[in-house]
Amino acid sequence: MTSRIWNFSAGPAVLPESVLEEAKDNLLSLGSTGIGICEHSHRGKPFMAVAAEAEALCRELAGIPDDYAVLFLQGGASLQFSMVPMNFLTPDRTADYLVTGMWSEKAVKEAKPWGKVHSACSSKDQNFSYIPDVATYSDSPVYVHFTSNNTIFGTQFRSEPQALPKDAFLVCDASSDIFSRPIDIRKYGLIYAGAQKNLGPSGVTLVIVRKDLVEAGNKSLATMLQYRTHAENESMYNTPPTFGIYLMMLVFRWIRQQGGLAAMEQRNEAKAKVLYDYLDQSAVFRPTARPDSRSRMNVTFVTGNEERDNAFVKKAEAAGFSGLKGHRSVGGMRASIYNAFPVEGVHALVQFLKDFEASL
Repeated sequence: MTSRIWNFSAGPAVLPESVLEEAKDNLLSLGSTGIGICEHSHRGKPFMAVAAEAEALCRELAGIPDDYAVLFLQGGASLQFSMVPMNFLTPDRTADYLVTGMWSEKAVKEAKPWGKVHSACSSKDQNFSYIPDVATYSDSPVYVHFTSNNTIFGTQFRSEPQALPKDAFLVCDASSDIFSRPIDIRKYGLIYAGAQKNLGPSGVTLVIVRKDLVEAGNKSLATMLQYRTHAENESMYNTPPTFGIYLMMLVFRWIRQQGGLAAMEQRNEAKAKVLYDYLDQSAVFRPTARPDSRSRMNVTFVTGNEERDNAFVKKAEAAGFSGLKGHRSVGGMRASIYNAFPVEGVHALVQFLKDFEASL
């Protein structure tokens, strides 16, 4: 068997090894059914039990009230960029967007065909290296949308946007920090997240949405683009991504075994601190995000010399540190240390950084 290496990929990302081992055992037969998890009908009792447990664990971990629907959809966050305005925005209304990175810019683009869009704040002036302190909202937006963690630029909201306009509901793209810390669901109207960073494999999108908003959504859309379709059919209007939902169930079990979301937050804070503490004192490497805006999920850093950055990435890859090359928008390096990334890997990276620095 090939030895596993340190996977710093921004997504699809590292999964708990215990989850992968259990999934491997169930590929040929889910329990004693004699049928592998990928082969089970989504209407059959074995998979229906998987789906029910996945939803129950999701609700338990995040404290999701009964008046919110939990949906397992497809299309990633990119489809949600469109589905949100399709369902809730009209030509005569406005939606407010906090623009803090490439993904929120894409969300703005997808909203514009459906109504008016107002940029409540932006950090583009400094290449999205910070979270703005102040947002200026429009008079009466339908909703306020923000991206809680910016994978590419290594920034993260410390808490939800404050002082929302009256009657506006909060929408969050939480794709890269979902379930990395406790969530107060009541503050949100809708949360969406691709599973491939903290919750499971690519191909599943978790949507948590208030049921009254589901009912109020646009009824003239194509059936598959209405949230009510999926809520009324418990995410099984069409064949869902069954294996992805199964893996999410196993990840939810793993998170509960680790102590829940509060324990995840402590774990993620500790991991990020190890890396940031080194970078802050390094004479060679420096973080790109403003200290008060730094992400615990994606640590972006540079040397200030592109040739040296490339040399570091090449040596790191050869030494078993994969996925460290930064996005072209930032350059340098990016270490993605999601829920399942082990603290031992962070310590190993810091030692490798020290050795590289000493060799210069």
